[in-house]
Amino acid sequence: MLRSIPTPTISVVEIGPLTVHFYALCIITGIAIAIWMGEVRFRKNGENLQGVVSDIAMWSVPAGIIGGRIYHVLTSPDQYFGSGGHPLDAIKIWEGGLGIWGAISLGSVTAFFAYKNLAKSKELPKFAFFLDALAPGVLIAQGIGRFGNWFNGELFGRPLNAPFALEIPANLRPVGFEKFETFHPTFAYEALWCFLIAGILIWLTPRLKAGMTFTLYVFLYCVGRFFIEALRIDSAHTIMGLRLNVWVSVVVGLISLGVFARISRQSGRL
Repeated sequence: MLRSIPTPTISVVEIGPLTVHFYALCIITGIAIAIWMGEVRFRKNGENLQGVVSDIAMWSVPAGIIGGRIYHVLTSPDQYFGSGGHPLDAIKIWEGGLGIWGAISLGSVTAFFAYKNLAKSKELPKFAFFLDALAPGVLIAQGIGRFGNWFNGELFGRPLNAPFALEIPANLRPVGFEKFETFHPTFAYEALWCFLIAGILIWLTPRLKAGMTFTLYVFLYCVGRFFIEALRIDSAHTIMGLRLNVWVSVVVGLISLGVFARISRQSGRL
């Protein structure tokens, strides 16, 4: 067998009575970086914008985590409510399972209302500037979060025999794939794709109108997710033979592309 990427043998560390899950640590690290990057980028829109991103994050981050978990549970109900499932496991976020579509949706809606409320007492630019400032940092957070899946030994792809393949322990291999030892490291594919898009957005932001950076983020992420999702072999609902998240990538990607095109036709930097 060729050399491969090993799955970490530990996913938690105990410090006295405290148990730290590496998945949760990756999520927290990503969120902290996203807030910091968002603050730095958003302050470029005005001198009085210090702390705005942090204030909004107090509401949008918890909402995003809840939304991501709800999406995951709703799209994988058998894992929690089917035969042999444990409903209480639905709240065990540290074991993995956050749907980015739910996280972005509920997080963005909550951020909008928090931003609107803050604007009553503070002069703020249009919400589109806020979303544009956050986009690269959110991508970095998504990429770091995917390494949490690596520690949990989850969300890998089809069998693969290559130096960069991911070695999966026998107890974590899906039914029907027990004889295979190495698989596509889809967690790494998605992380690298997110980091690449983040770099592209940082470079393009000065050249784009308000709102275009965020919609481009959504579109490019959907493009990568479409192909990466097609490689995955974990349990998922299918529609006409394709995984649900493949369809979501197509629909959300087309919508974001349409919004991007509409903004690009508008005059001025809104």
